[in-house]
Amino acid sequence: MLEAKDILTDNSLDRSKKIAKLQDLLSEARGLQRAATEGGMDSDDGFTRNLRDIELALEKLNADMPETGAATL
Repeated sequence: MLEAKDILTDNSLDRSKKIAKLQDLLSEARGLQRAATEGGMDSDDGFTRNLRDIELALEKLNADMPETGAATL
């Protein structure tokens, strides 16, 4: 699975493409976390860590950050 650090270190991507890929990854990670929450799956399966890693990567690129919180899941 592609991770935030892989996108940040990919020198073939410019800043805007990195941001777009990270935003896609963020959307996917939120969907997985939402499914885990609604489906009663183990809440300590790494989704929260992955979300935070992606958000930190976006911050590092000075990207516009989407709103976060329980309502955005």
